Amino acid sequence: MLRATLAASALVAALLAPTTVPAEQTGGGLPRLTDRHGRVLTLHGWNIEDKTHRGSEALTGITERHLRDMRAKGFDFARLLVFWDDLEPSPGRYSRSYLRRIERILNWAERYGIKVVIDAHQDVFGPAFGHRGIPRWATRTDGLPFTAHPDDWFAEYFEPAVQRAFTHLYQDRDLRSAQVRMWRVLAGRFAHHPAVLGYDLMNEPMGEPHPGEDLATAARRIEHDQLTSMYNRLAHAVRSADRDAWVFVEPTPIVGEGVPTGLGRIDDPRVVYAPHFYNAAMEAGGDYDPGAGWIEAYERAVTQYPRTYRVPVVVGEWGPLDSSLPNMNRFYRDAMASLNRYASGWAGYTWCYGGGYCAVDSSGSFRANKQLTAEPYAESVAGAVRSVSYDAASGVLRLAYRAAERGPRLTRLSVPPGRWRITVDAGTITARGRAGTVWVRASAGSEVRIAVERG
Repeated sequence: MLRATLAASALVAALLAPTTVPAEQTGGGLPRLTDRHGRVLTLHGWNIEDKTHRGSEALTGITERHLRDMRAKGFDFARLLVFWDDLEPSPGRYSRSYLRRIERILNWAERYGIKVVIDAHQDVFGPAFGHRGIPRWATRTDGLPFTAHPDDWFAEYFEPAVQRAFTHLYQDRDLRSAQVRMWRVLAGRFAHHPAVLGYDLMNEPMGEPHPGEDLATAARRIEHDQLTSMYNRLAHAVRSADRDAWVFVEPTPIVGEGVPTGLGRIDDPRVVYAPHFYNAAMEAGGDYDPGAGWIEAYERAVTQYPRTYRVPVVVGEWGPLDSSLPNMNRFYRDAMASLNRYASGWAGYTWCYGGGYCAVDSSGSFRANKQLTAEPYAESVAGAVRSVSYDAASGVLRLAYRAAERGPRLTRLSVPPGRWRITVDAGTITARGRAGTVWVRASAGSEVRIAVERG
């Protein structure tokens, strides 16, 4: 999570200068995410995590309630944070109990119809620096210094020891092989679990700038020279165990400041570009500035890579630290409109019961303005999507698609709690399930139009 001001580079401020994105340059027309049956997917959901418990207690902070409540609010997607240091506490020794706890969460997700991406998460590399992620035994610093920044933990990424640890992970043959083996274990264990949609290969990777590089230049070089080869290795490892899942690849967090990625081609047929959507000032507790042009700059930056390499986009994390500030209602409306233009889906940060980043409070009610993330959408479309739009002001979802000639016939809609009227032209509503799910059946090759309206 990008929570800091990124004060390490003055370049960031210049990159956030107001800008306007012409309609023809926005993210429409990108490839869409699909499931194993070829249905077109839209993912709306949240990260689920337990950063508090470790070892024998790891993941116990995630309960069935998390998945049940998410589904009840109309969400079908969870990005599940897992940690290499818990999975492989010592070289070559993988924790069977940790794998069982992951499986328990996946079983809950299956029960409630939630698709899961398993995220290999790291914050500031890992336990060697007081965080979670890459094990201590895989952390090499060459004796370089590290100073903790308890009031601005993201600044710890710029400590020499942390940066050198990333360099060794990317370059040392034995560490590269260990990371490959770790992914073979994960993908091998969960390849056939029906809740698993894919694997996020590394959360918010960072690296070591060269002398004289500014932050944006360093980020593009790290992405091009180090992350591209790492992702190709790890994608190959996943594919050796799981033929169908999607592999999610992230740029450095610097893309959140409107900097296009330097990431190269990942040689795999099922790649998802998975940037995060954070603003430095808002992560530091500031309000949204509608006139700053940040969302437009971000959208322009993150759609360059998927346009070039023809891959879908799923935003893996987003959401401000304080959603109650005066302009946050406008932020959520602007952000949701932007995401709907180019992304196949998103996972907000984070589904928990409390304050700060939590989606809901202790009673399970949405915290300020976060109810705006709950809108009707087409979870899976059995055919070729002609058009899809949601007007937040009127509360109307419109979907047009040509039903598939072969394969599944059911299109699945998600409708959040409330009163909604659904009309279908050239199809039939066959069932209304729990938590607002609606199935529509259409005959092969028919042109189907659906409207979901509030009221």
